[in-house]
Amino acid sequence: MNSEYFSLPLAEPLTTAASEITEREGFLVSVDEPTAGLGEACPLPGWTESVDECRRALREADPDEIAGLPPAARHGAVLALLDAEARAEDVPLYQYLGRETRVDSVPVNATVGDADASTTADRVSAAVSEGFESVKLKLGARSLGADLERVHAAREAAPDAELRLDANGTWDRETASRAVDAVADHDVSYIEQPLPADDLAGHATLCGAGVGIALDEGIYEHGLDAVLEAEAADTLILKPMAMGGPDIALETAVVARGAGIDPVVTTTIDGAVARAAAVHVAAAIPDVSPCGLATGELLAADFQPDPAPVEAGRAQIPQRAGNTAATSPADYA
Repeated sequence: MNSEYFSLPLAEPLTTAASEITEREGFLVSVDEPTAGLGEACPLPGWTESVDECRRALREADPDEIAGLPPAARHGAVLALLDAEARAEDVPLYQYLGRETRVDSVPVNATVGDADASTTADRVSAAVSEGFESVKLKLGARSLGADLERVHAAREAAPDAELRLDANGTWDRETASRAVDAVADHDVSYIEQPLPADDLAGHATLCGAGVGIALDEGIYEHGLDAVLEAEAADTLILKPMAMGGPDIALETAVVARGAGIDPVVTTTIDGAVARAAAVHVAAAIPDVSPCGLATGELLAADFQPDPAPVEAGRAQIPQRAGNTAATSPADYA
């Protein structure tokens, strides 16, 4: 198993819980058994191990013993192996993951960042005109009152679109309760991470109040079993890179579905290899809800043209064997 460092510049700086970053650093991971396969390990501060930790883990990785690798390193290693195995079977990755029928595309949501109500409405209208049927608003940077004005403006701008909200864990319980009450008549699908990740009990109290509750950071903080036991979510946001691999993300989606919880697959602003893999994971889930996979434009540069481009609100699924056309880092040189 080999790895090669990469750095991809972001179109705009990204603020995480750990720092502000201007590039996505990581490693292309390659294997040659049972045939050539390529994976991507793209650590994100606050979500996974550091770049240095990922480098060390991949350097010492044994292809036969990868269970103990940290999340991003494991993702890269597992994806490389899955890619090789799917190529050996001559099937696209999503079919190797278990989807028997051909799937040409999966729905994705557009994400609208912080802006005043008028600009928010314009951005939502633009997304709908581009073919997106689901739009997610980022909340929490403004007062609740200002954010509620933005929600109202978004709904007015797109009466028929699915509307999702993401508070990024910025509210306390009282504010979150007020928000749920206020948006209940705006046909909001769910509010993502309304409370800090450590407040699992608080999220449980919000469930059943008229608006769906989605956990993002919360599932990584507590684990799936604790979330299910607490009945703290209606939707789970699954990031294959942060979870440790496409296989874990898909397994979690299956368990969530069995428990009546809707899985939504998204990325951690990854490069083309990992982004395509996340699209394959989504394609392996029957009747998947719109996913957070329209993230390629957040990069100022990438390895190659997007192998799973978004067209009319849907990510197109690569149909050749494996994950993408590339089989080694040299393909991106």
